[in-house]
Amino acid sequence: MPNPLLRLGTRGSPLALVQAHMVRDALCAAHGWPEDAVEIVPIRTTGDRVQDRALAEIGGKALWTKELDRALTEGEIDCAVHSMKDVETLRPDSIRIAAMLPRADVRDRLIGAASIDALPENAVIGTSSPRRSAQLRRLRPDLRPVLFRGNVDTRLAKLAAGEVDATLLAAAGLDRLGRDDVGAAIPNDVMLPAPAQGAVGIEARAADSRALGWLAAIGHAPTFACVMLERALLAALQADCHSPVAGLAVIDGETVTISAELLAEDGSAHVTGELAGAVTEPGMAEALARDLLARAPPSVRRLFAA
Repeated sequence: MPNPLLRLGTRGSPLALVQAHMVRDALCAAHGWPEDAVEIVPIRTTGDRVQDRALAEIGGKALWTKELDRALTEGEIDCAVHSMKDVETLRPDSIRIAAMLPRADVRDRLIGAASIDALPENAVIGTSSPRRSAQLRRLRPDLRPVLFRGNVDTRLAKLAAGEVDATLLAAAGLDRLGRDDVGAAIPNDVMLPAPAQGAVGIEARAADSRALGWLAAIGHAPTFACVMLERALLAALQADCHSPVAGLAVIDGETVTISAELLAEDGSAHVTGELAGAVTEPGMAEALARDLLARAPPSVRRLFAA
């Protein structure tokens, strides 16, 4: 086989590999390349190895990216594919988010019951997400979230074995794995999703103009604009893996609307907000963050920027 034009780094989970193949297919279609022009290079991350503790306890989102960052920086790969909601808000100057594929379904799906209201009293819900845990308890204070790690198949197997009564998974991931019939989608007005949920991004070295040029051809500008606005909100809030925050930006014509929710860890308090403006308008995320923090009760504000 001839040397590939691009080496595409990815985590080795089934979903990550599906997403890497999506990127490879998009690149080959855009540039008229044969399939072997793009080599997919699986890289095992700390987040994949450590499954018995919450991410926030053992290093946060960097557990999904640091090995890929190292491989990218040292030239072992030319690009890295990520689920954008797993990428830290602050990235190294040497790495650039080069492109994002068109965003998929942003919603969560509940597996184990037809709706949140239909869950039995005191149901045990498997989730490792502070956002999902807080949102569930805001809606149903009787629910009992418990730590639930692992890839999609692992979580579904734990649910089938009766370890929990229900769990929540991203609709986009289930759809990409051919599980579009699994679970009941939760409307965004019931549970706003995580910032960047449903988006696949590709990073490259900031100085690699060749790779950046190739990746630009597959970038979806509306997805990129929305996700970068959501990431800017996280940065303005100084949110981390402990911070229960939901956020979603949507473009309609020349207008973008960003909605957000900040919660106390146990869901006992929350604050919501929304801001609309021109897609190119600067400072929207920062303005929304200031508004949310100004109105947030102390139990919520302490989890974010002072």
